[in-house]
Amino acid sequence: MDFLTVLQILDSTVRLATPLLLACLAGLYSERAGVFDIGLEGKMLAAAFFSAAVAYVSGSVWVGLLAGITASMVLAALHGLASITFRGNQLISGVAINFLAAGLSVVIAQTWFNQGGRTPALTGNARFQEITLPGADALASVPVVGPIYSELISGHSILVYVALLIVPLTWWVLFQTRFGLRLRAVGENPAAVDTAGVSVVAMRYTAVLICGLLCGLAGAYLATGLAAGFVKDMSAGRGFIALAALIFAKWRPWYALMACLLFGFLDAAGSRFQNIETSSTLILILLVAASAALIWTARKSKLDLAVLGSLAAILLIIGALVLVGIGLGGIVIIPVQFMQALPYILTVIILAGFVGKAIPPRAGGEPYVKER
Repeated sequence: MDFLTVLQILDSTVRLATPLLLACLAGLYSERAGVFDIGLEGKMLAAAFFSAAVAYVSGSVWVGLLAGITASMVLAALHGLASITFRGNQLISGVAINFLAAGLSVVIAQTWFNQGGRTPALTGNARFQEITLPGADALASVPVVGPIYSELISGHSILVYVALLIVPLTWWVLFQTRFGLRLRAVGENPAAVDTAGVSVVAMRYTAVLICGLLCGLAGAYLATGLAAGFVKDMSAGRGFIALAALIFAKWRPWYALMACLLFGFLDAAGSRFQNIETSSTLILILLVAASAALIWTARKSKLDLAVLGSLAAILLIIGALVLVGIGLGGIVIIPVQFMQALPYILTVIILAGFVGKAIPPRAGGEPYVKER
């Protein structure tokens, strides 16, 4: 693998990690305030549709971005109304938003454009263009440094840079400001915050609306930056992957960046390397190593050994079947479907292995009832 190929994979990693990062930070604000939100997927999908549809009709990607953010924030306000004002079940409210967005986006798209539930392709000013940073062309011929700057750092759309800047901004807001202290306190001990004269309802609504804003950016990037239009279910489970990354990151912004880059890398590798030929011996070694790592993790962190142990047993059985069927040293072709499923496989492993280890905000998922 040459240096340029590595840069291309890393470049794709950044692009693919951007919607995950925005959605992960969206969930971070909401869950830090004590409102669990599994409706990230639905808000991203609604934002993707309305941003693409309005951008096509208006010819301006910025008008489309505003429409996508508005749609996402409307759904976020609906989630807040159900879970904060009416103290409904937050998980059910999130599921309802996912169903609502998945159905309405296709129905409206079919009615509006009559193209099978998708929007027409976006061109020109109707989608975000790549930005060439100052000096990128001049440094392109410089060994190592030039390609890194011109290929990896430069050449992304503006929302990629916005997403990366939101990470330190989120850290500063949550851990260096009075607003962030109150927001985190609302997620840990809302009664104490209420006693201090801070409105728990107002803080939670603020966090939910910030979540809607960031999901709007994520959905708009999907349809007008990463792709050139909306297609049915184009979020493709990214909202749930973002939730897994949030748990893996322990509700911290810098860890969230690393987790989303990991998911983005697996997605980029799955798209780049397809139908890989490798030795069955190497496959067996990797499966044994993965099984040992799973068992060690379960023992080290005192997790439920049955969950990870069962997964390790499945991996060993797969390795044994490969060895029996092909023989030691035989050639195995890894199918493209497996490579494309890597982010989702990692999501299952994280949710199975780290949910018990990661500790969410103590008041998360619980409606607050003011004491009289």
